[in-house]
Amino acid sequence: MIAIFDSGLGGLSVLAAIARALPRADLAYLADTAHVPYGSKPEGFIRGRVMAIGEHLVNEGCGLLVVACNTATVAAVRALRERFPQLPIVGVEPGVKPAAAASRTKRIAVLATEATAKSERLATLIREHAAGVEVLVEPCPGWATRVEALHADDRGFAAEIAARVEPLLAAGADRLVLGCTHYSFLAPVLAPLAAGRAELVDVADAVARQCLRLAGGAAEGSGRLQLHATAQPERLRVALPALGLGWLAERAHGQPVLARV
Repeated sequence: MIAIFDSGLGGLSVLAAIARALPRADLAYLADTAHVPYGSKPEGFIRGRVMAIGEHLVNEGCGLLVVACNTATVAAVRALRERFPQLPIVGVEPGVKPAAAASRTKRIAVLATEATAKSERLATLIREHAAGVEVLVEPCPGWATRVEALHADDRGFAAEIAARVEPLLAAGADRLVLGCTHYSFLAPVLAPLAAGRAELVDVADAVARQCLRLAGGAAEGSGRLQLHATAQPERLRVALPALGLGWLAERAHGQPVLARV
């Protein structure tokens, strides 16, 4: 079984990519909705949640663990790997490397949660993979929360997104790195803003390819999907069609389950 977790709904974008790449794998998705969003919380708190959830999913028998949250990855994936050295663990990090390599203007922008924006891990990614490229890091407070509320198509929110993104485009950024898995669901708003000026960089498919390489026996199963949440698990059923992932709902086995983690 491949287990995927996030603070809430954002990791569903990663789940969808993995489900497409490994159609026979048994998948479990856990949303830590009792503590969403992670982006505005202290690093120590985030690390504690990641370790507790990782322990829970290992006890449930996962053969591959995916941390489908940029904030959780930068805060705790190293500690998680140290705790479970024999378990393949895939994290999600902002796509600074592919964005910098593809940039023609040598200027890119990273849209991120507050925690990711100020993290040492993001600074390291920029130092290691964006030499000679100017990286504009834009914290986007509240964006993940709006996706969680399924209000990503709200007109006022679209105007707020434009107000943050337009200056980055005007400054010449030709790649917009989606530094939070929730932001994948903002593509319908971001893509028209960027049209003709910049490309969106989303790493969900790259994560799925890494899972394909590491899954081993976990890639083979009955193709079942189990949904879990630490609060209001029924919202996952509602969210899938609302986020354009109704096909995943058809793969889900039983009702979403409350996870006591």
